[in-house]
Amino acid sequence: MTTLSRRDLGLLALRVGTGAVLVAHGAQKLFGCFGGGGVEGTTQAMEAMGFSPARESAIAAGLGEAGGGALLALGLATPAAGAAAAGAMAGAVAVHYPAGFFAMQGGYEYPAFLGFTSAAIGLAGAGRYSLDHATGHVLDRPWVVVTAFVGAALAAAAVVGRRADALAGAGSEGGDASGASGADSAARSGEPGE
Repeated sequence: MTTLSRRDLGLLALRVGTGAVLVAHGAQKLFGCFGGGGVEGTTQAMEAMGFSPARESAIAAGLGEAGGGALLALGLATPAAGAAAAGAMAGAVAVHYPAGFFAMQGGYEYPAFLGFTSAAIGLAGAGRYSLDHATGHVLDRPWVVVTAFVGAALAAAAVVGRRADALAGAGSEGGDASGASGADSAARSGEPGE
């Protein structure tokens, strides 16, 4: 087996595995599959976690995960897919950050891993066994990489920043800022942040 085909097979396995996990998490948020809350349950969780507007945040998280994951698995528009999934995972990291790094304590280890993996695939490209390759890399150009990652970074920063502002405002209005952590923990039980 040549080095090129081993690399391409490795990228295929990584894309399909990562994409499938992301699709499953997105399906929880959007459709209530696999014990998820669907859009309504995810909206309630997003609201409890301080994301505003909650419904739009829920839909964006679900689409970033399910859509980005599906495109990664197919190897189509790989830079945009990787950026979308990484952006969604940045929001999940923000939710899990107060619990520390390790997933055993509810930390951000798992969404960080999915985000970095998605970003790496988006930057590396899908490889030979992909729809990007089959279509002559029409949606996998250098400008797509830059545009996708800059756009996803700006969107993630805006969402996380609005959440931080909302939590800070709730804490300064006599609310208990630690209550947000409790809401985060309760909301995470359905995995809405990942």
